[in-house]
Amino acid sequence: MSAIDLVLDPLFRLPLITGLAIALVLPLIGALLLLRDEWLAALGLAHLATASALLGLAFGLPAVLGAPLGALAGGAFKSVAGARGNLAYGFMILFGWSALFLIAANTSLGATLGHALVDGQLYFAGALELIAALALAGLAGAALPRLMPRLLRARFFPHDERANRLPAHRWHLSFDLLTALAMAIGTATVGLMGAFALVLVPAWIAFRIAPGWTWTLVICALTGVGGFLLAYLAALALDQPFGPVLVAVLIALAAAVETGRGLIGRTRLKRPPQVR
Repeated sequence: MSAIDLVLDPLFRLPLITGLAIALVLPLIGALLLLRDEWLAALGLAHLATASALLGLAFGLPAVLGAPLGALAGGAFKSVAGARGNLAYGFMILFGWSALFLIAANTSLGATLGHALVDGQLYFAGALELIAALALAGLAGAALPRLMPRLLRARFFPHDERANRLPAHRWHLSFDLLTALAMAIGTATVGLMGAFALVLVPAWIAFRIAPGWTWTLVICALTGVGGFLLAYLAALALDQPFGPVLVAVLIALAAAVETGRGLIGRTRLKRPPQVR
C-alpha cells in the first residue's frame, strides 16, 4: 500500500486533519513570538504541557486535556509577572523537564509514555484530539486578527501603550494564553519537539525571505502545512515515527531556503555592471 493510499485510509484521516489544523496555527503564533524575541516560549510551554499531560494521564485524563493545564498556568504566570524575553521560558524548560521525568519515574506510566509524549502521538489522534485542534484553529482565527495589530504596535512603538494609558496587559495576557493553549494541544499530538519546530522553523524561514508582514504570515502558513504534509507522507511511506520526521523535513526546508538565498546572492555579485 502506497503512502497516498494510507493517507486516504479512514484510519489515518483523523490524524491528518488534526495535524493540518495544528500545522496552520503554530507557525502563525511562531511569527509573533519571533517578532517579540520570545521564540523560546514554544519550548518552555511545551515542556510544561508535556509534564501536565503525563500527570493527567496518571489520573485518567487524556493527554490533550491534561496538557493545557500546565501550559496555561505557565503562560498566565509569565504574563501576570510581567516577564518579557526568553529568560522566563528558560526556567519553564528546566522546571517542565524535571517535572516530566520525576512524574514518569514515580507513577505507573513509566518513562516510555513520557518519551511517547516527547516524540508525538499523532497516529493515535481520535475525535477528541480533532475537536481540540479545530477549536484551537477557530479560536486563533478569531483572536489573531485582533491581537496582531496591537502586538505589532507594542513591538515597534513600545512607549505608545504607556503614553496613551492603554490596557496593554489584556492583549499580552490573551496572546500568552493562546500561545500556551496552542503549544499544549500541539505537544499532545505532534510531540514536544515537533510543536517547537512548527513554531520556530516556518517563522525563521519567513523572516529570511518575506518582503512584508502579510507575506510573512502567508509563508509561515504554507511552510507549516507543506512541511507537515511532506513529513506525514514520508513517515507513513518509510514506517517512521512522525515527530522526528517532521523536525527533519522542516530543517531540510530551512537549509534549502538558506542555500537558495546564498546562490541568489552570489549570482547578483557576479553580474557585470551595466553601462548606460
